[in-house]
Order: sequence, then structure tokens, then C-alpha cells
Amino acid sequence: MEKPVIALKVDVDTYAGTRDGVPRLLDILKEAGVRATFYFSMGPDNSGKAIRRVFTRKGFLRKMLRGRAPSAFGLPTMLYGTLLPPPMIGSSFPYILKSVEHMGHEVGIHCWDHVKWHDLLPWMPKKTVAMEIGRACARFEDIFGRRTRTTAAPGWTITADSLEIQDALFLSYSSDARGTSPFYPVLGGRRFTTLQIPTTLPVMDEILGENGITAENINDYYLSLLSPGLNVHTIQAEREGKAMAWLFADLIGRLKDSGATFITLEEAADEFGRNAPDAPLSMGEMPGVIGNVAIQGLDVPPPELFP
Repeated sequence: MEKPVIALKVDVDTYAGTRDGVPRLLDILKEAGVRATFYFSMGPDNSGKAIRRVFTRKGFLRKMLRGRAPSAFGLPTMLYGTLLPPPMIGSSFPYILKSVEHMGHEVGIHCWDHVKWHDLLPWMPKKTVAMEIGRACARFEDIFGRRTRTTAAPGWTITADSLEIQDALFLSYSSDARGTSPFYPVLGGRRFTTLQIPTTLPVMDEILGENGITAENINDYYLSLLSPGLNVHTIQAEREGKAMAWLFADLIGRLKDSGATFITLEEAADEFGRNAPDAPLSMGEMPGVIGNVAIQGLDVPPPELFP
């Protein structure tokens, strides 16, 4: 029987996640001999502005408490952009970002301003979307001395404009969606040319504390979800790199013991992306997720935001 192949996708959303979570994850991955793909937020940490989701997204506060957000993110992070000025992420820690690549991991762009993209993308004019991506690309080039080959949208939030701008960057692939296997996205009847490598497994904060899943059995649950072939697991530097680092280290060890192999998303694109089919991609609801996310196979017309 074909063994599971695991591609680890690391989303780095915040200043503290970059400073504290990334080095801890690098230690865990080095000890396990595993490589991953890291996506970095490059601009301001406006995490405190996410408080507006309490009023716009039903269940957001409950999810934050259930997922232990205060311990994962820390009080300063939850005040950045409101009571505290937003620190710049990429320019504050270029040595940390470069150390990730130096240790053999793949690096890419998550965003410029994580909260702005996640909360406001559907209402952004195309010029603003291009500016957000352009700023992140410029900071990435300043740090790494080359253009990025991959991006991953915050909160799996996309629009036709964001996909079009990705195509213009001639990326090797992106990882903006939830789904089952690599595909080329079709949105609103239009096919886009950047290969998508979707996240296939649930994220920790979506399932921890739900349906009897606890810190003691969550890794059993993850192992039960593995399928032969490619499995893409997204982790957060703020969670698996900090308060839940012990759980992540345990998961990696158990995956290795089970015979699973690990690859980067770039390797997944090469190995599993050949002859990838076209598939619908639209924003929609998923169990355990607060707010809409981009879902492979979902074919619905985009909303009329400006009738």
C-alpha cells in the first residue's frame, strides 16, 4: 500500500511568531531531519485589528478561546495596530528569515499585512491588491536577493484579482486553498495558470476542543486522517512553534515512525502537480472554520460586492 507523503506548510503571521516560533520550529525540524515550506508575513503586524471579527464573524470569540489564542499569540500581539503600534516583521528579522532558507527549507510570501488581506480582500480594488503583493515581493527580494517562487494567501482568502496578479508573477505554484490534490483553479468561468497545492488536513485551531478532540488525542486524530499519496498539513508558527511545540514534535515523530515521508511544497508540485487537472475554486464555508475560505471543487459565482 502506498505510504502517506507529508508536505508541511508553515504560516508565519506575526512579529512574535517570527521572533519566537520560527526558531523553535527550526529546532524541531532539524532534530527530526525534516524540511518544510515557510510562508512569511513581510509587513506590519496589525493583529490587534482582528478584534473586529468578534462583530463580523459568528463564533470567532469562541474559537479564539477554545484554541487558546491568548497563550498562543500573547497580549502584545493582540494589541498591535490598536493600542500598540504595529511592528514591521520582515525588516525586523531578516536574519531569521534567511536562516530558514540556510537550513534547507523552502521560503515564500504569505502577505504584506495579514489582517488587512484576510479581512478586507473582497473589497479591495485590484490596484490595492497589487500593491499589497508588490510590497511583500519587494521586501522578500531585499532579504533574499531574488524573487519569490511561491505565495500562500492569509486565511485561504482569494479573489479573481489576487489569482490574476499571482499569474502575472509567474510563480512556480501557490498554496491558497483547502482541498484534496494539486489543481489549476477555475473561478467565475476563468482558468488561472498558477498551480495550486491545497491544504488537505484540518488546522489545529479548527479542531482542538471540538468533538472530543484534546491535546492528548489530537495527534491520533491526525494519523487517522492520513491518506496514501500527498497530504498537506498547515501549521502556525504562533501555535505549533510556541505553546503547542511539544504536540508538533510528537506528531512529527509519530509520522516518521508510521513510515510517512516528508517533502517540501516545491517537491510536491514537481511530483504530484504534473498533469494536474483544472478544478473550480470559490470561497465557501468549511466545518470548524470561522469565515469563508477558498475551497477546491466549489463552483459558486463571486458575490456582487458593489451592485
